[in-house]
Amino acid sequence: MTKLLVVETSPRGDNSISRNMTRRFVAEWRTAHPDGEVVERDLTETNLQFIDAPWLQAYFTPPEQHSPEMKAELRLSDELVGELLACDHLVIATPVYNYNVPAKLKAWIDNIVRKGLTLGFDGKGLVTGKIATVLMASGGVYTEGSPIRDRDIATQYLRMVLGVIGITDVTVVAGGGAKAVDMRETTMEGFIETLQSELEAAAA
Repeated sequence: MTKLLVVETSPRGDNSISRNMTRRFVAEWRTAHPDGEVVERDLTETNLQFIDAPWLQAYFTPPEQHSPEMKAELRLSDELVGELLACDHLVIATPVYNYNVPAKLKAWIDNIVRKGLTLGFDGKGLVTGKIATVLMASGGVYTEGSPIRDRDIATQYLRMVLGVIGITDVTVVAGGGAKAVDMRETTMEGFIETLQSELEAAAA
């Protein structure tokens, strides 16, 4: 059975462009994979901690030497890593904040990049044989030909960090100019419709 892991980051609920992109993508994915399973990880409902000293102490301590407190520190991280390793297709749906990813998504990344689990001690990625799709909503347009192309930090960062852990087959569906929805220059449905062909291709 093919398994899709969807990581959501936007706090805007039904008003979120990236979440609406996800809904369309998942609908297309279910059509293409009728026997597939969808696992959802909503980071706005996940009690993610930012990396601190106790977490790092647990991280750098060999597992066989973990105290109950250290195991508790890494419990959520272990769960998130397990979800990632169990999926065949990873989807990250995210807005862009100040040219980069939201803090919640960065915290998720810090929790899933784990030496010995997703990253080898030789620096090689261990999460191989998987594909990823990034559904990105941004007020600015950063695609090829844009005068602010060099500000596309979020895409570069996600491609880089996914590649580090071994996921090199990455498709980005860039929902640039999403502020048009908030400015009521277009409807949510109309905006998502402009991305239909890309969403369908990524889900196939």
